[in-house]
Amino acid sequence: MVEDVATDSPRRAKNPEVAGVLLAAGGGRRLGGRPKALLEHRGRPLIEHAMRSLRNGGCGPLHVVLGAAAEEVQARADLTGCEVSVNPGWEEGMGSSLRLGLAALNATGADAALVLLVDQPGIGAEAVARVRLAYRSRTSLAAAAYGGERSHPVLFGADRWADIAAAAVGDQGARTYLREHRDAITLVECSDVAEAYDIDTSQDLRHLE
Repeated sequence: MVEDVATDSPRRAKNPEVAGVLLAAGGGRRLGGRPKALLEHRGRPLIEHAMRSLRNGGCGPLHVVLGAAAEEVQARADLTGCEVSVNPGWEEGMGSSLRLGLAALNATGADAALVLLVDQPGIGAEAVARVRLAYRSRTSLAAAAYGGERSHPVLFGADRWADIAAAAVGDQGARTYLREHRDAITLVECSDVAEAYDIDTSQDLRHLE
């Protein structure tokens, strides 16, 4: 289901607390071991741009999950206003970071989590805000779409966190859960305001400025 959330205000839940979760633990194996969080974009570490997208898109509280070179990331990047978790098992894949990020929100009272990946600088605050507005209840499940294809960011209502965490293994993140619940996902078209490319290889570095 693709929804135009911008024109759907009558059904919009009032003042939900949508936490921002940034997964930034990857070691950049295909980038020669350069942690993605510290790749430079517009003169600053990539992680700062991603956190700004979450903040300016209306998310809060903000939580970031680090892994590779965590101490260096915290020393070099400005993570003011963000809660930080360090994933000691980051090499296991994205699933372990997603579990850690969702677990960190359990005590916050947040109604939903909006999850963004650090290596997608083409996704900014406008896309984050659109997906955030897809929140309807604590069972909400929504994702940005680009030409009708599901991608990031993704919104998980709090009542789904336990099941999502249980299914998040290896490098799959929430893909298995999303595939099994695809009929419940609200797709929010964002191709006019964002691009969902990843920075995975040296060829992808051309996207950085």
